Amino acid sequence: MHPKIQAVSAPKVLEQNFLEARCKLLDIAAILDRMSRGDSMDVVRKDARTARILEALKILQGDSPSKAEQIQKLFSLPYDTNWEIPAPRY
Repeated sequence: MHPKIQAVSAPKVLEQNFLEARCKLLDIAAILDRMSRGDSMDVVRKDARTARILEALKILQGDSPSKAEQIQKLFSLPYDTNWEIPAPRY
């Protein structure tokens, strides 16, 4: 039998992760700033990757308890039954 796993309180999660979350958000903001200052911004605006980043930011603003799952799916390729199993590397 597994011992009962106790959930960590939301304030404790905030306390333990605030600085890391702040750092990651600043990284994303800096990337977006660099993109906006670069040339060919019209090309970047039409890029599907930019659309995914902006959609991920919308997901983060929502109330869903499964934000990580939604963002993972957003950036994942759809399953393809024709994928070949890679050969092992020796």
